Amino acid sequence: MVSTPDIIITIAYILFIVTIGLWSGTRKKKNEVTTSGEYFLAGKTLRWPMIGLALFATNISCLHLVSLAQSGFDTGLLNGNFEWMAAFTLILLALLFIPFYIRSGVSTLPDFLEKRYNKACRDWLAFISIISAIIIHIAFSFLAGGIVLETLFGINMYSSIIVIAALTGLYTIIGGLRAVVVTESIQSIVLITGAIIITIFAWNKMGGWDNMTNVLTQNNSLDKLSMIRPIGDASGMSWVAVFLGYPVLGIWYWCADQTIVQRTLGAKDENHAKVGALFCGFIKILPVFIFVLPGLFAYTLYHSGSLDLRSLQQTGANGESTLNTKGIYTLMITQLVPKGLVGILVAALLSGLMSQIAGALNSIATLASYDLYKRVRPETSDKKLVSVGRWSAGIALSLSIGLLPLLNQYQSLFEGINDVIAHIAPPITCVFLLGVFWKKASAKSAQLTLWLGSLLGAAVFAINKLYPDTWMGKIPFMMMAFYLFCACVFTQVLFSYIYPVQHTEQSSKLYWKSIWEPLQSKGWSGIGNYKTLSMLLLLIMGVLYWLFR
Repeated sequence: MVSTPDIIITIAYILFIVTIGLWSGTRKKKNEVTTSGEYFLAGKTLRWPMIGLALFATNISCLHLVSLAQSGFDTGLLNGNFEWMAAFTLILLALLFIPFYIRSGVSTLPDFLEKRYNKACRDWLAFISIISAIIIHIAFSFLAGGIVLETLFGINMYSSIIVIAALTGLYTIIGGLRAVVVTESIQSIVLITGAIIITIFAWNKMGGWDNMTNVLTQNNSLDKLSMIRPIGDASGMSWVAVFLGYPVLGIWYWCADQTIVQRTLGAKDENHAKVGALFCGFIKILPVFIFVLPGLFAYTLYHSGSLDLRSLQQTGANGESTLNTKGIYTLMITQLVPKGLVGILVAALLSGLMSQIAGALNSIATLASYDLYKRVRPETSDKKLVSVGRWSAGIALSLSIGLLPLLNQYQSLFEGINDVIAHIAPPITCVFLLGVFWKKASAKSAQLTLWLGSLLGAAVFAINKLYPDTWMGKIPFMMMAFYLFCACVFTQVLFSYIYPVQHTEQSSKLYWKSIWEPLQSKGWSGIGNYKTLSMLLLLIMGVLYWLFR
């Protein structure tokens, strides 16, 4: 349990974030009216440092701290691929997608799809984006946060979730994107600081890298240090699966998901948006060392007798004892960190939880207002749009809490969230990629691909859950994402020839004429140039993957 000083620190942090969020979101000049552009996109005033930190904070939540530590304990550094592969995807976002998003002046990604394809594509993406934000960004984050808070404070999981939901919703719904981004920037720093603290204490307890590798060698588990696994690996995440499957998930998540991309849409200009995305790519190097590695330390500490996991023991129906590794991160906090610092660690967990939820709520508000409500009532005033956005965020918050019992059935939170993404992402990734790279990608083909691809993904997901022992149910989610993506590409190409493209003046400007065209735009001079930063990031990632091959 947490000491009184730690509880005080935690409460003080929550109140601080709520106050900052309300202040930043509501402060304005005298007689200034809150417009929809100001509320949803921060008046397009965001600079690259804030964009990069906000992207990272929106991505990293309490879910990631808990689940990545769990994965570090169970499989080693393997799931760190999700963090490092993101760097490559953020380069794609900066080079290939941001120019079109910024130049077309869109407020949402469904808006972009309408300009590139048609209104039907816009409507479907808006609907899917809202559903995915509720499930992936909010509900799973609540679940992880509830587990942690119940363990640390002894508070009922649902009670703690409702309190955090109310406080996060307060400043997010009132303050809009500016409040979200400002608080996310603070929360990124707090989260990283907290993660570094637990890593240092775990490192010291273990006695350094050599002691860890010795324990791994004794337990025949040295492969836990490898990020690149051979074909047929029991994890289902061989290098082939990562190479083929991750881009499908990553391009949807980083380049075509409203919750993430909205931070770049609020950029001051194209260069700030590009550099902000690349800055996030550099920050994404850290999670392997401060989120995943502590879980691996926990594994070695447990096997060396330095970490007591009896509280995580569960007895199954057959009488066998197993470890419920969901609570690894929480247990490390209580056993390795001295009193006083525990409050900072809890604040870090809450930072991740609140930032993820805040970002998702703002994107839902934007989608519901711009892409659904305004489509039906185009004459709607800015004041009304803001009001609709706030009500939509509140409803989404309630729905996400209702999904918690269902999602809690996953043994691994990280596996659960990626399993859902693997069945949602393929059609969206397909229509965005072909849309910006293939001039013959037609509106009708994109529309049918989104419909049929989403239906196929839902059907496959249902079959796998109802009949998990079939050959389909045994396909790893990474490869399933790739197979579904291939089916979607085939569908869109086929229908593009059946229903040939008829470009509008607008859509004819929203695809690259050649593979080199994205590099033609002039960036900032010196090391801040987006091309220089992209090459530097590629070089660093190449070295890291070679070291942990």
